[in-house]
Amino acid sequence: MPREVLDFERPIVELEEAIAELKQAGDPEYKDRIQAYHKRLNRLYTETFSNLSAWQRTRLARHKDRPYTLDYISQTTSKFVELHGDRYFRDDPAVVAGLAVFRGRNVVVVGQQKGRDVSERIFRNFGMPNPEGYRKALRAMKLAEKFKKPVVCFVDTPAAYPGIGAEERGQAEAIARNLYEMSILRTPILVVVTGEGGSGGALGIGVGDRILMQENAIYSVIPPEGCAAILFRDGKRGPEAAEALKITSLELKRLRIIDEIVKEPLGGAHRDFALAASILGDRIQSSLDELCSLDLDELLDGRFKKFRAMGCFIERTNKKKS
Repeated sequence: MPREVLDFERPIVELEEAIAELKQAGDPEYKDRIQAYHKRLNRLYTETFSNLSAWQRTRLARHKDRPYTLDYISQTTSKFVELHGDRYFRDDPAVVAGLAVFRGRNVVVVGQQKGRDVSERIFRNFGMPNPEGYRKALRAMKLAEKFKKPVVCFVDTPAAYPGIGAEERGQAEAIARNLYEMSILRTPILVVVTGEGGSGGALGIGVGDRILMQENAIYSVIPPEGCAAILFRDGKRGPEAAEALKITSLELKRLRIIDEIVKEPLGGAHRDFALAASILGDRIQSSLDELCSLDLDELLDGRFKKFRAMGCFIERTNKKKS
């Protein structure tokens, strides 16, 4: 499949292609030009990616070449054994769940999985889980609790699937059940937002003791286009809505919705899968080391207080002195 190039990436890609052509020519006279192009390329990278807008980060989070859950599982774990089915209805390919070894530690991994090509996207339902996906995830997490293994959740979904069948099978109940069960699950839970953290679809596996978020991921109650369609009656005003929604990692860290921002390779995770996975793996390891050292009651108390504190604010009033 051809590589996707976003409009703000195009000058960088064109310069990279020019450097590659000069190198391929193999002419020593091009050495100075190649060095000049490299300096210009470094400046372009800094100028482009040091001040991305919320909409540009949204597009990076949705980049079709961005690493997905199975990519991170293959890069950071070994001996992965996938579990299938929710024991009620069927298997949901939009959710991946299973047992794995992460840097010597046995863990349970859960995550949403999108597809790369058309056939895989259809098979994975574009990363939008049905109720059975959330029930499969909970089944895996209950196994983690039973065998005292930490849970690592990779969040990357536009939203939970809003189809008629999903509603008939209890989509809202499945998500609500996961919210409740994860809030009291007696084992460490680490949540990592790797791409799109969309609406209740993300929250269905998003309750944890520590929430990490990759630098160019987004996390929102609604997609920017949907917000624009409701508030502005114009879905094309998505970039404006993206700014208002405060969906970037920087904004969410400031609002204390997430705990830590995980750096990505310059230009985004899609440019270097191995480096992105290595950086993320280091942050997962340090978080698991900390969480697994805590007493379970202390862990649950901290989890409860963490989510109770979200949305709290202090109202200041300017009262005139009489």
